[in-house]
Amino acid sequence: MKFTITALVFFCLCSLSTLAQTSYLVKGNSVDSVANIKLANTSISILNAKDSTLRKFTRAATNGSFSMANLNKGKFILLVTYPGYADYVEHFTLDSTKTTLNLGNINMNLKSRLLKEVLIKGTVAAIKIKGDTTEFNAKAYTIQPNSKVEDLLKQLPGIQVDKDGKITAQGQTVNKVLVDGEEFFGDDPTLVTKNIRGDMVDKVQLYDKKSDQATFTGIDDGEKTKTINIKLKEDKKNGYFGKIDAGIGTDGFYQGQGLYNKFKGKKKFSVYGTFGNTGKTGLGWNDNNKLGTGDGIQFNDDGNAYFDGGGRDGGLDSFSGRYDGQGIPVANTGGVHYDDKWKNDKYALNTNYKVGNLEVDGTRNNKSQQNLPPDPTDPTANTVINTKSDETFNNSMFRQKLDATYTVKLDTTTTLKVSVDGTLKNSDTHTTYIAESRRLDSTLLNTNDRTLTNKVDQQLFNASAFLTKKLKKTGRTLSLNVTAGATESKARGFLNSDLETFGLQGQPATSQITDQLKTDNTKTSRFNTNLTYTEPITKALSLVLNYSFGLNNSNADRRSFNNTGTVGNPNYTLLDTTFSNHYIFNQTSNQGGLNFNYKKGKSNLRFGTRITNVNYKQEDEISGNSASRSFTNWSPQANYSYKFSTYSSLNIGYYGNQTQPTIDQLQPIRVNTDPTNIVLGNPDLKPSFTNGFFGYYNLYKVISDQSVWLNGNYNFTTNPIVSNVVTDNEGKSTIQAVNLSGQRQSNYNFGLDLSRKLSFIGMNINGRLNTGGNIYYSMQNNELNKTKSNNYSGTIGLSKYKEKKYSIYISGGPNYTVGQSSLQPDRNNNGYGFSADYYINFYLPGKIQISSDGQYQYTAATQSFSTDFRQTILNASITKAFFKGEGLKLILRGNDLLNQNSGFTRSASSTSYTENRYTTIRRYYMLSVVWDFSGMGGGAPAKK
Repeated sequence: MKFTITALVFFCLCSLSTLAQTSYLVKGNSVDSVANIKLANTSISILNAKDSTLRKFTRAATNGSFSMANLNKGKFILLVTYPGYADYVEHFTLDSTKTTLNLGNINMNLKSRLLKEVLIKGTVAAIKIKGDTTEFNAKAYTIQPNSKVEDLLKQLPGIQVDKDGKITAQGQTVNKVLVDGEEFFGDDPTLVTKNIRGDMVDKVQLYDKKSDQATFTGIDDGEKTKTINIKLKEDKKNGYFGKIDAGIGTDGFYQGQGLYNKFKGKKKFSVYGTFGNTGKTGLGWNDNNKLGTGDGIQFNDDGNAYFDGGGRDGGLDSFSGRYDGQGIPVANTGGVHYDDKWKNDKYALNTNYKVGNLEVDGTRNNKSQQNLPPDPTDPTANTVINTKSDETFNNSMFRQKLDATYTVKLDTTTTLKVSVDGTLKNSDTHTTYIAESRRLDSTLLNTNDRTLTNKVDQQLFNASAFLTKKLKKTGRTLSLNVTAGATESKARGFLNSDLETFGLQGQPATSQITDQLKTDNTKTSRFNTNLTYTEPITKALSLVLNYSFGLNNSNADRRSFNNTGTVGNPNYTLLDTTFSNHYIFNQTSNQGGLNFNYKKGKSNLRFGTRITNVNYKQEDEISGNSASRSFTNWSPQANYSYKFSTYSSLNIGYYGNQTQPTIDQLQPIRVNTDPTNIVLGNPDLKPSFTNGFFGYYNLYKVISDQSVWLNGNYNFTTNPIVSNVVTDNEGKSTIQAVNLSGQRQSNYNFGLDLSRKLSFIGMNINGRLNTGGNIYYSMQNNELNKTKSNNYSGTIGLSKYKEKKYSIYISGGPNYTVGQSSLQPDRNNNGYGFSADYYINFYLPGKIQISSDGQYQYTAATQSFSTDFRQTILNASITKAFFKGEGLKLILRGNDLLNQNSGFTRSASSTSYTENRYTTIRRYYMLSVVWDFSGMGGGAPAKK
């Protein structure tokens, strides 16, 4: 009897559970209302009746039938769309015991059959797929007054936006955000997402943007950028809108920005300005310095070399004009943007002007430990050098840049695109160092006090022309790309250094004093042409031929003058020929490429090679020394991709390239800014060769909002070029590049990203697993040192967004690092850590909004670093909005509420370990006023 009752209870519970979890099936057929033709691939969407959000999506089969299962109880809207037909909309309810709803034939009417006087209204489709483009209809989502594009993107399936505005779509980072297909103030996405109003948007398009060459030829060259294009509503293309934000805070902090936009049809005019010292006021300035920004001569994969006379700063410290979080910044930036198209888009113009000034003041305190291999001939030799240094810096840069791109369609088959840009830079740096090094027994090894000052005036100009021509045969094309550029730089600075070295007990100290004026005047010019021809051999196979010719000439006059005067009356007239040079550099390069592209069905195979011959000659007008070199680079490549569906693909590839030794490695330009490190040349260096393999797989499901992104790469280098560092008993090191024949350096990286929407709680979950490592070699005191390093990390994140109520994002995970050096087997850098971050935003009654974000970081102690590191950063704000449209807001912000932003970094290499502490922005409070204004007109844009 007891068993019978238990079984009955169990049966009832199972029945109730089954009843609670009842799922429904909806099916039907899409047909022409008159001809009764079955409409294959019809788009079928089921929307929630309450808020019109997408619930299910499918396409009709070849016979027009469709079915969608696993629907719960509720009220829904059926939306059926087919090209050339009017949208079909029907409301229905699922709440009965009958689990299947057969809608029968869905009769679709051609738009041409409908009378013009009849107005058909219906709910719009939320998502449409057009080839490789996913298009989201903004009308299907709720957009609040004064919300920005960023707020709209947060509602779209497969797209995530973090607290800093970084956008991830279908598991990949979005690097470009366009407006009506055009760049807006260059390549800073946040200028669009944080400033353009959400109610101005008609469509959001997500796709992989191809290179100009691939877009023209239709042949995929593997260069793709995940891109979002914001299409504006026609009635929002006439009028103005903008924002003004100004705030003042405690401890002297302040910030402000203003943005004004005026649109008229295809004309767009925008102007912005920012100021502040919080490091957060910039709207973004990703200025591309083009060529010649590194020290010495560098060779890229094509064999082209770029030369700046060994550092256009005269061997002194220079300033890039970027703020990296170290120091306190004062930034003032501004810009103007204009673009237009006319005569049926035959002509197009896009131009930008940006100007800005950045000054950074701060201090850095560095601790480092250099581990030396034991000397078998001298057991008492020192094996550890501990160095501490205190640094004070003041860096400033004023920069302005003007660029323009003009496109004209010469005829139906020919297009010309011309781009020019010019940049003016003026930088001023002042740095002081106080450093001391000690042996393992804490006895003093050396001290070095240095002061460096430097002023640099620089001008850059670049121009390019891209001419494309489609020939009579389909797929046969010809294109010519011509680029040219020139750079002129003038630097003037001073080096004051006092280096003292201390011998062992009883040995006297030695002193080396340097007091020099340094000048560096550099001029460079560059010219390159690239001719590409495509020929379709068959419908599936195409041939791509290209040839390029390049010239690169430089004149770098770099001089050091010793002070022959007295204290208070300096006289820098004595030329120091050891640290002076006047290099004339000339280079000629020729490159040929042969590639095949096979595309059939879902498969695409590309393979081929590039061969580059480079000849250069360098002469020193002062010493008479010269160096010349002629070499040939071979760069094979292959790539295979398979597209399983619109949202799923596999891509694998191989590349190979030679790395030539640089002039600095063959014949270095001597500098004395750091007298404890001296670089020697090695004219016997040979090139190394790298083989690389890569691949990725991506999968995205629209309905479940699920994405999978799997990627990895592995490469190895034979005959690698490494550094041999020989350190003497005074702590001075000589550095020389050498080849390691018979050794192979390698590195790998593997990552897995997963995300999915948990529909039962309306939350998105994402996870990330990463592992990477390398094996690399170096020489320390002529002994081979092999270093192995591996790191492992995992992160899981949860996010939920409910329009005008709240948004929540939290993520975190552990990491573990393994590091071991063959010369220091008893020491390692093995250790674990944990990091997490969050962002929350709540909307309260009375137009009040509360927000907070934070980051936590923990790094455990290791054998290399005896102490652990913990840091928690918390920020918060409260916002009060005014008026019906909420255009005016009062915001109280708190930065680093726990005052823990210590400015701390750690790093480890094969034989050295370093800790850095630096000045950074800490706790402050700020009160801001934000005004969003708009005056958008209606109607169609003005006719051209």
